[in-house]
Amino acid sequence: MAETGKGVTAGKLAINVQKRLTRAQEKVMQKLGKADETRDAAFEEMVANFNKQTMEGTRLHKDLKAYLVAVKTMHDASRRLQDCLADMYEPEWFGKEEMDTLAEDTDTLWLDYHQSLTDKCLTSMDLYLAQFPDIKARIAKRDRKMVDFDSARHHFGSLQKGKKKDEAKIAKPAALLEMAAPSWAQGLISAHQVAQTNLSYNQAEEDLGRAQKIFEELNVELQDELPTLFDNRVGIYVTAFQGLANHQEKFHKEIGKLSHNLNDIMTKLEEQRQLNEEANHSESASSPPKRPGPPPSRPQLTPSPDQRKLHNDPSEAEAEASELDTETMSTSHQSDPWSGLNLLDWDVEVLQPTTFPAMKAPSWDSWSAVANGSEGELPPGFLYKVKAIHDYTATDNDELELKTGDMVLALAFDNPDEQDDGWLMGVKESHWAQNKDISVKGVFPENFTQKV
Repeated sequence: MAETGKGVTAGKLAINVQKRLTRAQEKVMQKLGKADETRDAAFEEMVANFNKQTMEGTRLHKDLKAYLVAVKTMHDASRRLQDCLADMYEPEWFGKEEMDTLAEDTDTLWLDYHQSLTDKCLTSMDLYLAQFPDIKARIAKRDRKMVDFDSARHHFGSLQKGKKKDEAKIAKPAALLEMAAPSWAQGLISAHQVAQTNLSYNQAEEDLGRAQKIFEELNVELQDELPTLFDNRVGIYVTAFQGLANHQEKFHKEIGKLSHNLNDIMTKLEEQRQLNEEANHSESASSPPKRPGPPPSRPQLTPSPDQRKLHNDPSEAEAEASELDTETMSTSHQSDPWSGLNLLDWDVEVLQPTTFPAMKAPSWDSWSAVANGSEGELPPGFLYKVKAIHDYTATDNDELELKTGDMVLALAFDNPDEQDDGWLMGVKESHWAQNKDISVKGVFPENFTQKV
């Protein structure tokens, strides 16, 4: 159908409008069964295959574009993940340079994969589908020309069937004119009518021949192209999916290598971390530890009155310790009969041998106490003995002040839930040996001591 626009004359426009009306009338007559329609079953099958091919190709093209969008999305996600890994990867960690190179190679691999699919698969599908609109337009034009051919054929046929009727119509006016017109005029009228009839018949025959020629040319061309196009779909699909499979295989093979390298880097980083932990542990065991910070939530014990007094007033504690030492020395002098005496002043009889009662063998508990460095009974809840290897200044009332070399008896917590990781409960061995009192017990950091 011709389009109206610049340069289209009124005559051409009238011709196009007349063609539309003629085609519309012809289709109505065909649908009503008053006119036959040219049918070609083989061509109709070709058109059905073409429509199916168009639908499948369009769907494949759409899904391939969606796949490429997904690849682009995965590329962006991989790039963000690699950037995050590069940012958090500290310079002193194992394989920092290898990790940066791996990130660049991964990004390049994703980019090449997307570009290869676009060039080799999507482009071929674009070229394949680009020919469909032209063929579809030619099929529509062939259908219009078939209607024009049917209309011209029916018009010419009607002229052939009505030729005798037209001759009778020409004779009747001649009979009427015999009374009104001279004899010489009757011949002219009959000749004019015959000429008009022949002109319409010849015109219809020419229109039929021209419509038939145009229709058959389009029909033959499409009958040659449609089967070839339909058969070519196999090669197009093979090219598209084979290219997709090849690029996928190459991409996943290369990305698999990079993933293996990443796994190796992570494995060696973990091994390095474990070696560093073992080295730090060995160093802390062989050298005086640094003063640790208190645990986040260390249990707060209620100190005894004596303990509060000891920590609240250091001067009074020192005074009491001094008095205690003085009293101990005085008592030892009073209980010792030999103190302050000269043996030359004694009578010889006094020096006669004296019989002493047999000594009782020490019990196993006493030997155990001596072995643990503390004579007599052990404090309740005693676990083991430790030695301070570093000074520790108490920061709270329930903590135990330590000096390097102090011996401490580790005790069990009254409530195990109160024990915090890295802290022990105990009492100094010297205080227990003198007072047998655990009211001044306190907590202290374990890594400031060494088990003996």
